[in-house]
Amino acid sequence: MSTTNRATLSVVLIAKNAATTLHACLESVQWADEIILLDSGSDDNTTEIASQFGAKVYSNLDWQGYGKQRQIAQQYATCDYTFMIDTDEAVTLELKASIEAVLTQSIKNNVIYSCARRNWFLGRYMYHCGWYPDRVMRLYQTQERSYNDNLVHEAVDTTGATVVNLDGDLLHQTCTNFADFQQKQLTYARNWAQDRFQQGKKVGFGSAFSHAIGAFLKTYLLRKGVLDGAHGLLLSIIIAQYTFNKYIALWSLQQSVTNKSES
Repeated sequence: MSTTNRATLSVVLIAKNAATTLHACLESVQWADEIILLDSGSDDNTTEIASQFGAKVYSNLDWQGYGKQRQIAQQYATCDYTFMIDTDEAVTLELKASIEAVLTQSIKNNVIYSCARRNWFLGRYMYHCGWYPDRVMRLYQTQERSYNDNLVHEAVDTTGATVVNLDGDLLHQTCTNFADFQQKQLTYARNWAQDRFQQGKKVGFGSAFSHAIGAFLKTYLLRKGVLDGAHGLLLSIIIAQYTFNKYIALWSLQQSVTNKSES
């Protein structure tokens, strides 16, 4: 605790080649007590930008997935609370005020704080398709919580915790370039499949189609993507495509093992 009886805050990031968005991200969290950035081998000026903003920069090239990398990054945090943020996100003034209010209160055990995320997609923020408020759990006691081991879609361990919603949004530059976004989706699908394959999950060939159709209908109709016009239709198609890629990648991993055992 600080001498003003205010809890302290470590903002923690993992990064690789994040120079295009990092400036806005770090500018939005300059009020934190410390900023920790763990780099995984950037060949742009990510680490230089981080240093300019006063971040403590570390490196880990032994990539074992997003969950493990976040665990390693958090180990460098020295404050009472950790706020985990992505390099393409920024904290709004309203969210900052909400976090600051938590820091001035007595520390509560087994409480995780979530914030709404406002996602940017090809020129506009999305308010349907399940993309808003898109609550994510990011603020928690440093010594009490950490991320799970997931290769992708990692999350804070919530065992026994109460989740409290913060006011304000995280601004997320989800998709500013269509080709880059598609490539990222392919990487996520591959990591998801590897993760589920290691867990022993099995799927049939047809499940890739049924899950993709279900994902489209859920996004476009149930989550009201239709109200987002052309952007909503395109995003619904992309989510269906991503879902298909996840399941067909897992199915293909199963086939490779089956073929090896039969050869």
